Amino acid sequence: MSSVFRLSPLVTKWVLLLMLSMVAWSGAFAQTSVESTSEGLLSESLADSVNQVAARAAPGIPAMTVTTNSSGGEDYSVTLQILAVMTVLTLLPAFLMMMTSFVRITIVFAILRQALGLQSTPSNQIILGLSLFLTIFIMMPVFEQVNLQALQPYLNEGMTSLDALRTAADPFHTFMLSQTRESDLQLFMRISNTTNIATPADTPFFVLAPAFLTSELKTAFQIGFVLFIPFLVIDLVVASVLMAMGMMMLSPIIISLPFKIMLFVLVDGWAMVIGTLAASYGY
Repeated sequence: MSSVFRLSPLVTKWVLLLMLSMVAWSGAFAQTSVESTSEGLLSESLADSVNQVAARAAPGIPAMTVTTNSSGGEDYSVTLQILAVMTVLTLLPAFLMMMTSFVRITIVFAILRQALGLQSTPSNQIILGLSLFLTIFIMMPVFEQVNLQALQPYLNEGMTSLDALRTAADPFHTFMLSQTRESDLQLFMRISNTTNIATPADTPFFVLAPAFLTSELKTAFQIGFVLFIPFLVIDLVVASVLMAMGMMMLSPIIISLPFKIMLFVLVDGWAMVIGTLAASYGY
């Protein structure tokens, strides 16, 4: 009997701890239930609000719409037109190199800088800027034809976008064809098995573009070779003089560089090079 009374405080303590833990667990469970219930009610109310707003909103603009106009052509929605414009902007650098005089001018200036012995003068930014503005100068007649024949009628709603694109391609086609060698054109026609061409004006763009670029590369290297010869002669003369004087450890490039720059400035080299490039396109 006495042992039972001695154990009763220990049992009482464990019973109290068990009851307190059950009360705490039940309180946490109740709080979690309340929070989940409130979150569920909030999400349901938010979803109902979004559905009500969407139901009251005006119908959206269709993403792709092609309609037939009164003249029988097809008009595209604003979304398709914006997509086409963004695509053209991403391909603009490729068009600039493939369909204009930019490649020839850039290569000639790069070879000229190498012939002078200058590694970074003028810098790449200056060469690209000069090439870009000279390209605009040379291509200005083509741009004016595109503006008059295609861009202005399209802005005045005189023709559809596809008709404007076809009309704008004709001046570029004529320019590229006039600068393309017949051998290069025949090469790509033979590679692509293109035989159904009655006249050169019927040459498709996928044949004319690589043929034009190949011709531009060939012409640019020919002009660069002619520019390289005078500076190569100066290097040979300076190297021979230094070897005759026994100064074999001195680099000939260091001695010949001032003479090459002086020669290039005295003959007004930049005007001659730019004039030659412009004359190569018929200016």
